[in-house]
Amino acid sequence: MKAKIIGIIPSRYASTRFPAKSLTQIKGKSMIRRVYEQAIQAESLSKVVVATDHELIYKEVRNFGGEVMMTDPNHLTGTGRCCEVLDQYSGFDFAMNIQGDEPFIKPAQIDLLANTVLDTEIATLANQIKISEEIFDPNVVKVVCNVKQEALYFSRNPIPFQRNIETKDWIKSNFHLKHLGIYAFRADILQKITNLETSFLEKLESLEQLTWLFEGYKIKVAVSEHASYGIDTPEDVEKVLRLLGNEIF
Repeated sequence: MKAKIIGIIPSRYASTRFPAKSLTQIKGKSMIRRVYEQAIQAESLSKVVVATDHELIYKEVRNFGGEVMMTDPNHLTGTGRCCEVLDQYSGFDFAMNIQGDEPFIKPAQIDLLANTVLDTEIATLANQIKISEEIFDPNVVKVVCNVKQEALYFSRNPIPFQRNIETKDWIKSNFHLKHLGIYAFRADILQKITNLETSFLEKLESLEQLTWLFEGYKIKVAVSEHASYGIDTPEDVEKVLRLLGNEIF
């Protein structure tokens, strides 16, 4: 029997660097609409729901015909918002947290992640870093895996550290993986990790997945061939438009 997977797109209104970014227009469509339209093309998802804390985002999703749910505004992370949605939609084996600021995520990436989570607790994506500056950028999260492609650690610092090689040559090694912030969870695991006490590692690096590792959960990492184009600032919109050009419809 095919696993039932619900795709959940957390979309909060407040953002320090880019307030209301879900509603920003990208070539005539709101960002949240673009994420939703990409997600519903994935063959692996049985349902896609936007989880928001604000009426304007709720109305936008309803206006373009998407499914949306109002959630508690006090959630500190998108994971908590996903868990609240899962509690209201029964019968799903897995839940996927699809970032609301990834308007150009590929349906193939979603399907890759869905296939990866089927035999594990938590799964996520990464891709090979090909720009040297990203290795040293604290806004780019890096991940190191074991031989089973399970995450050993995530960090904002360059990992692994190449002790005997000049930093300008690190990019040549192909050792560095950029974490893409999309997760899939077995339904029961999502409920468990949502209630975990924040670990000291998470507090240090501001990465919630470090609490999951600290508590002994396994995170399988699939390497995607597609790049990530997350939008964190207004400037990122212009940057992505320049990069993708005519690929955006």
